[in-house]
Amino acid sequence: MQKKLRTAAYCRVSSDYEEQDTSIDLQMRYYKDLIEHSEDMTLVDIYAERATGTNIKERSEFQRLIRDCRRGKIDLILTKSISRFARNTLDALQIANELYERGIKVVFEKEGLDNFDKEMRMAMTVYAAFAQSESYIMSQNITWGLRQKMRSGGVCLNCTRFLGYTKDEDGRLVVVKGEATIVRKIFELYLNGYGVRKIKKYLEENHIKTVTGKDEWSTSTIDRMLSNEKYVGDVLSQKSFTSDFLTGKRKKNNGELDMFLIENDHEPIISREMFEQVQKRKSVQE
Repeated sequence: MQKKLRTAAYCRVSSDYEEQDTSIDLQMRYYKDLIEHSEDMTLVDIYAERATGTNIKERSEFQRLIRDCRRGKIDLILTKSISRFARNTLDALQIANELYERGIKVVFEKEGLDNFDKEMRMAMTVYAAFAQSESYIMSQNITWGLRQKMRSGGVCLNCTRFLGYTKDEDGRLVVVKGEATIVRKIFELYLNGYGVRKIKKYLEENHIKTVTGKDEWSTSTIDRMLSNEKYVGDVLSQKSFTSDFLTGKRKKNNGELDMFLIENDHEPIISREMFEQVQKRKSVQE
């Protein structure tokens, strides 16, 4: 009697629209019925998640699937398509090849491919590259939209909150009075001759907590606060940018892209005179 293939299925949806069109529950039910009613397969597990993006390290169920493969628990993987499996060409090929070397077959139903056929493995390169290009185009479209918003004077804020401000329902910065007092104190101490290490010591000795409620302050955080134009009511957009859409890695903008200054965008905490005095002192010390 032929041994049944220990079979797993990987299911993923990445947006609300996809959940309505081909819900993850329907995918799971489909694969469960398919495997359980097969004479050649026995179900190991259904690995399912809602996850967006190209980085497989952020997909916990995918990582669990690969771990179980490496532990020798699986002979066959069923998945809807290459783009569901991995939207990054390098990831898709590396993982497909690793599983091939371990004797584990991956079947991509939509494309009618698997990682065991040499010609199919060549075709997989093309399909995986196409899936990656879709992610790149989407990333570029989002970036273009944000930059157009900046050019027209719109504000794009990455932070959800920082000391002295929070966001209202419309995403605009609103002063938090108690925190604003701390911000002013930090600027005053600096102009009174305190360095960032001495300011850190002062804040901690006086039991003043960070915006996240921590007792310990970071000198780099204090230093960034002293240069943050938002405290005078302005917003300088695109001080950093995503340099690699696959990893999401951000890079400081050293002139590679335009920056956009929106003046008097919101209520200031620090006067322009005080802010300029701080910047002069910082430039001398640097």
